Amino acid sequence: MSAWYRWDGPDLVMKLKLQPKSSRDAFAGPQNDRQRVCITAPPVDGKANTHLVTWLAGQFGVARSAVVIETGMTSQLKRVRVKAPSRLPDIIIPAHAS
Repeated sequence: MSAWYRWDGPDLVMKLKLQPKSSRDAFAGPQNDRQRVCITAPPVDGKANTHLVTWLAGQFGVARSAVVIETGMTSQLKRVRVKAPSRLPDIIIPAHAS
């Protein structure tokens, strides 16, 4: 299992390092105990957080309301919960896989 995410029942909890104002939206690889996430939105007026939630909802096949930034609203370092994801990007190992 990776150090940057864990399963909490049906929910996925991730530790992310956000890199705003990137050229594209993407998972950019691990950095220490976090996953770097590049997004195109700038870090002003909550735009980066809103964009992150929308992008993650699309990646995991859930509604935006199912993606919650638990910590780090004003920081690049965030803990994000995805409630019961319906699909997983290749970087995530399903909870039932060992």
